[in-house]
Amino acid sequence: MWELTKSFTFEAAHALSHTTLGEVSQEIHGHSFRAEVTVRGTPDPKTGMVVDFGVLTQRLGEIQATLDHKFLNRIEAIGLPTLENLSRFIYERVRSIGHVTRVSVHRDSCRETCTYFGPQD
Repeated sequence: MWELTKSFTFEAAHALSHTTLGEVSQEIHGHSFRAEVTVRGTPDPKTGMVVDFGVLTQRLGEIQATLDHKFLNRIEAIGLPTLENLSRFIYERVRSIGHVTRVSVHRDSCRETCTYFGPQD
């Protein structure tokens, strides 16, 4: 069994209410984000690959374009733009390319990470 991970970065702004951080969180502010998508499987006998990185790169590019330099509160499908909801949002858009085991979203400047593992059977 193999796991392959590919990452992308994006810059985005959001505002979060209902946190203990108060005004700092409620005002519009931005972060540098890094997202990692991990796919698990065995290599296809014909291609020798778990997933075609070209297909994965294209899908991640589409997601990146949706998020990069955007005000995340305006993207309805995310809901409240928390790390939890961002990781789920990305998972839902990439899961069709293979067995995606997890999506992690990092805010390195804040030393914060959230990992979404998808629905558990």
